[in-house]
Amino acid sequence: MDPNGGTDIDLRTGALVEACAESPEEKGTATLKGSDGDFSSASSSSHSSLPSSAMLHSSLLSPPICVAEEKETGCAKSFTGLKLFGRRKAIAKSSLHHLSCQPSTSALNRTDPEANIRSTLDWTESAVYGDHIWFETNVSGDYCYVGEQHCIARGPQKSVSRRKCAACKIVAHTVCIEHLDKINFRCKPSFRESGSRNFREPAVVHHHWVHRRRQEGKCKQCGKGFQQKFAFHSKEIVAISCSWCKQAYHNKVSCFMLQQIEEACQLGAHAALIVPPTWIFRVRRHQSSMKSSKKKKRTSFKRKSSKKGAEEGRLWKPFIIRPIPSPLMKPLLVFVNPKSGGNQGAKILQSFMWYLNPRQVFDLTQGGPKEGLELYRKVHNLRILACGGDGTVGWILSCLDELSLNPQPAVAVLPLGTGNDLARTLNWGGGYTDEPLSKILSHVEDGAVVQLDRWNLHVEPNYIPGAEPDEQQADKLPLDVFNNYFSLGFDAHVTLGFHESREANPEKFNSRFRNKMFYAGTAFSDFLMRSSKDLSKHIKVVCDGTDLTSKVQDLKLQCLVFLNIPRYCAGTTPWGNPGEHHDFEPQRHDDGYIEVIGFTMTSLATLQVGGHGERLNQCREVTLTTTKPLPVQVDGEPCRLAPSVIRISLRNQANMVQKTKRRTSLPHLNDQQPIPEKLRIRVSRISMTDYEALNYDKDKLRQASIPLGLIVVPGDSDLETCREHIQRLQEDFCCVQPPYPCMGKQEEAAEPQIISSQRLSPKWCFLDSTTADRFYRIDRAQEHLNYVSEISQEEIFILDPELVVKTSVGTSPSAMPDLVNPAPGLEQSRESSSNQTPSEGEAGVRAVASPDFSSLPSSSQRQRVNSDSSASEALTHDATPAPSKLSRAGCIHRSNTTGADFKPRVRQETNLKMSQAERERAKEKLIECVKKNDGKKLQELHKKGADLTALDQSGCSLLHHAVSAGNKDIVRYILDNAPGDLLDVTEKQQGETALHRAASLCQRSICHYLVEAGASLMKTDLQGDTPKNRAEKAHDSELAGYLETRQHYQMIQREDQETAV
Repeated sequence: MDPNGGTDIDLRTGALVEACAESPEEKGTATLKGSDGDFSSASSSSHSSLPSSAMLHSSLLSPPICVAEEKETGCAKSFTGLKLFGRRKAIAKSSLHHLSCQPSTSALNRTDPEANIRSTLDWTESAVYGDHIWFETNVSGDYCYVGEQHCIARGPQKSVSRRKCAACKIVAHTVCIEHLDKINFRCKPSFRESGSRNFREPAVVHHHWVHRRRQEGKCKQCGKGFQQKFAFHSKEIVAISCSWCKQAYHNKVSCFMLQQIEEACQLGAHAALIVPPTWIFRVRRHQSSMKSSKKKKRTSFKRKSSKKGAEEGRLWKPFIIRPIPSPLMKPLLVFVNPKSGGNQGAKILQSFMWYLNPRQVFDLTQGGPKEGLELYRKVHNLRILACGGDGTVGWILSCLDELSLNPQPAVAVLPLGTGNDLARTLNWGGGYTDEPLSKILSHVEDGAVVQLDRWNLHVEPNYIPGAEPDEQQADKLPLDVFNNYFSLGFDAHVTLGFHESREANPEKFNSRFRNKMFYAGTAFSDFLMRSSKDLSKHIKVVCDGTDLTSKVQDLKLQCLVFLNIPRYCAGTTPWGNPGEHHDFEPQRHDDGYIEVIGFTMTSLATLQVGGHGERLNQCREVTLTTTKPLPVQVDGEPCRLAPSVIRISLRNQANMVQKTKRRTSLPHLNDQQPIPEKLRIRVSRISMTDYEALNYDKDKLRQASIPLGLIVVPGDSDLETCREHIQRLQEDFCCVQPPYPCMGKQEEAAEPQIISSQRLSPKWCFLDSTTADRFYRIDRAQEHLNYVSEISQEEIFILDPELVVKTSVGTSPSAMPDLVNPAPGLEQSRESSSNQTPSEGEAGVRAVASPDFSSLPSSSQRQRVNSDSSASEALTHDATPAPSKLSRAGCIHRSNTTGADFKPRVRQETNLKMSQAERERAKEKLIECVKKNDGKKLQELHKKGADLTALDQSGCSLLHHAVSAGNKDIVRYILDNAPGDLLDVTEKQQGETALHRAASLCQRSICHYLVEAGASLMKTDLQGDTPKNRAEKAHDSELAGYLETRQHYQMIQREDQETAV
């Protein structure tokens, strides 16, 4: 773009703002003409002195003008004026106004301010083209999109409700939404209008450009990040991004070109999954039949015509799909159960509307999946994503059977809630944590299609002479098809007891913890009463003609399970691995066989710790006869079935999407590099405190990471292999005790460990650092599905929840620059290690230690002191070089490990000289000091190595006791010296944190200390109460108001960036 033609475009109104020189002699002044008036700005005629950007102004203009019919504004016939005139013509021919060219019903029903506020999609004939999908939000960082000048709720009105569009992510006050129609800013179009000619006309999807005051990632044009120093208070529009392809540009003339407005949008990274709006047509009802019926005078035809009209009305659909088949397309339908997983379902529903076309995302509470499947039944290569539990998947599979789609679409699973055995079988995990939805969509696209056996249950009554009728028994099963399992006996009895109690008193079962406690209590009660001990006496089992009744009676089984998938009861494997038993084959979900497993009370007890049941048979057909009412369950749906004859037979096979290992993640560049044979990867770990505080600031989180070492692994290694190497790296490192020649007497007395030498906790996990917005945790159960090249090729970050670093956030040792002139010993060790090539049989693990700072030259010491003053306390200038044991062994050293690593920033329990008995005595003394408000004694014990993270038998931490004692000084001392994880420790009796206890006791100052230290305000106790609820129960309204305000702020800070652009 020529800088002489400084033009700005207001994307919300389409108004063109032109910069025209009045004459060739007056090039120093440019006039910006728009509907707000004329503005003059001085600029030099030289290109070097021109402004580097022309920011898009945020003030609201009048309704858009047609540029094609604008009269020339009197620009001189100079070269610059001609270029500006040409650009104006280009805009006139562009698709900038492609939204306003479509027929719309936006003028209808707009008298009511609430009429245009929709939170669901409109599938009727009166659907508004480009209508927004509004959800309530409490985001306070985004300003109202209509602009400060025209915002009705501006000023001191802080309590005005705000809404956020799920499809384009703009935020507006509820009272200001109507003004968006006046400035002609609509949402990204989800369909197109039908006409007599445009069904077969080729159509392209245009970009949907939106102003952003906050934007993650980097500019597509210049590759630089977006300046967001004060994101919460910035009114400046920093970026222009497309709601379809997610490309973002700086709000500058040098980055965002005018020709990009009329470019066709390629729909971004998930183009293969997105249903383009050009496929979806809105069809209007024809009026000709109604007009002709009015002309008819014969009464004998009136009734017949009304029937015909009713039939046509029932068959007529306002929307139709006209797909364009392509071998590269895998259009996706998303069905979300908002009730699954607490509030996860509703958030995921909104996020998918952002990533995809909103008309390919369906809420199952709004009519179920049948209408959506019927609408898209002719789409080639269709895939389905079921977001919910196993019951949601079964519901969708049953609808697919009913519609008889051929070929049947493959179904992927995004597990919500708990259990999810089918999702575990297909490698989707037991529940959704915080994996980015963009990555899940990539897994759905790349997943392999596998088959899942589905089984029929045919029930016939088994009449028993003289049997007394039971009102509670049922003659039919709740489901006649199962995908996971069908069982009877002990497990079904427990599930049925819970189901009946919940139906009788639903208000008592509104807490997940209470539900689990009820389950446990019912199971224990049945165990004592042995209610299922006579199960084997009342059933007859025949598998493929083989009678197993005698075997069932000999084993005295109390539970019988017919299992289709390897997983059962929230992830257990009751079939086990029968490799050593040649009588049975390993279990598969696509072999047309069902596994018959029996359980005694002993085998049920060992199931949760890796045990398995009694393997009875693998068969194709089962005939089960019961002689008394027995509790049964079908895929978790229980009932008490009357005496019956149940026949189990194979129904069909459903196509499912199995999550597989992906060779490469989505490329950030077009030229993807091949995976090397060997990868030399740095390993750094991050504490939970830093992860929570800096989760959305990737650069600071990298700086806060602590170096652990280097590993050398094959290029195609998965994360399970890397985990083994990292564990070996830790073992090799801990075998060597590094010297401390540079420490003073005070540091030697404490004998701290190097931070990088702290042992990894058993709960550490990998972090995915390749996404644009933040770091994401990778579930340990999913490590075998992820290659190391997916998350990094140079450095791996791991999250260690028990790592304790007492430096302030963002000042970890790895934030310091590398040594300019490394020590000779270090250089020699690098050369020796680089000359050694690891053999195929070697683990490729190299232990890493911090260098001996006594061997550093003075120049490097000055470099370190200038970069971090804390290092000057640990460096000595006159120490003699003394290579460590690791350097003599030829190990690789991290040059950015500094003297600050040797400071006692870890908890004192790492003092190896203190025995377990001494630690217990020290713990008792600490608790006693806190209870007696003896702060001086507490400090003395802590300096001697006592652990401030000690817990008593009830799970109470020192913070709990300090809060109970009401000693503010001791609370502050613990907060200053203990790790941040202590803030959210819960005691066993009520599950309360220290903040819960402080709120119950109405201790306002201590609550303030805990909140400022980072205590979670959203954590609930066993009763489901947050600290705010505790304050309300204590009748302290002021404290409750303070906690509620801080809770909202905390939610804003931790809000997932996928749902907040």
